[in-house]
Amino acid sequence: MKALVTGVAGFIGSTLAERLCRDGADVVGIDSFTDYYPRPIKERNLSRLLAHSRFRFVESSLQSAELPSLLADRTHVFHLAAQAGVRKSWGRDFSVYIENNVAATQILLEACTKHTLQRVVYASSSSVYGDNVAMPMREDALPQPVSPYGVTKLAAEQLCYLYHANYGLPTVSLRYFTVYGPRQRPDMGFHRFLRATLRDEPITLYGDGEQTRDFTFVADAVSATIAAGTRGIPGRVYNIGGGSRVSINDVLEMIGRVAGRRPRIIIDPVQKGDMRHTYADTSLARMDLAFKPTVTLEDGLAAEHKWLVDIS
Repeated sequence: MKALVTGVAGFIGSTLAERLCRDGADVVGIDSFTDYYPRPIKERNLSRLLAHSRFRFVESSLQSAELPSLLADRTHVFHLAAQAGVRKSWGRDFSVYIENNVAATQILLEACTKHTLQRVVYASSSSVYGDNVAMPMREDALPQPVSPYGVTKLAAEQLCYLYHANYGLPTVSLRYFTVYGPRQRPDMGFHRFLRATLRDEPITLYGDGEQTRDFTFVADAVSATIAAGTRGIPGRVYNIGGGSRVSINDVLEMIGRVAGRRPRIIIDPVQKGDMRHTYADTSLARMDLAFKPTVTLEDGLAAEHKWLVDIS
């Protein structure tokens, strides 16, 4: 496999690229170091990759990149580059999400049509579903996102489908359900909760804590992504979830056990755009990708806790 990984300095992108290199793939990674969170964190994510003989890094946005030359000898594209974050996607920042999530995806897909590729795998999000979907969430449900971020992820999904339908581009989209683990972004819940508990600082909980999520350990998400590159049916969308639905209150109990210290909680109002519940029906991914989560939530939290201790 000769892979192009976009967003390679990010949490999932760097973990994916390392796994691909370890499995013998030749990997080109591209990242523009957007300022959503500090650049040194992303550079740390890349540190092991940069020493690997089968990895080459390109610092560029997709809009500015020489995509014809980057794609010339590639067999697979894993498109993880995006502007992250539900809560920041409102108001004036929405234009950034349009540019980085929708326009950048269209530019990449257009470039891909000029090359013979085995798969183009797009990293979407459970945020596309919204709150009016039956549980567990199935890929054929009507998506009604409740955040601007979710709107842009759904728009890029639709772009992938139309380039498949009109150009025969072998696109596969993955709807990740709350990925966590080592290298998780500093704005994400588990990172904030674990870091605050390590420092004996209060945790801000939005709402009553009874909202539920389907949490996916990063290694399981990466396994599914690689499988989508070899086994995914072009034109299809797959849910990638951890296999269990857990409340935030239950998560905080687990964090107390993992950290050996009970978290201190401050209650704040629910944030607009936050979904009340997520829970993935992963039967399609099991059938087509042989996807099966292997890491329990408590074990995954312990792994993220150890990583945070190690980098502190």
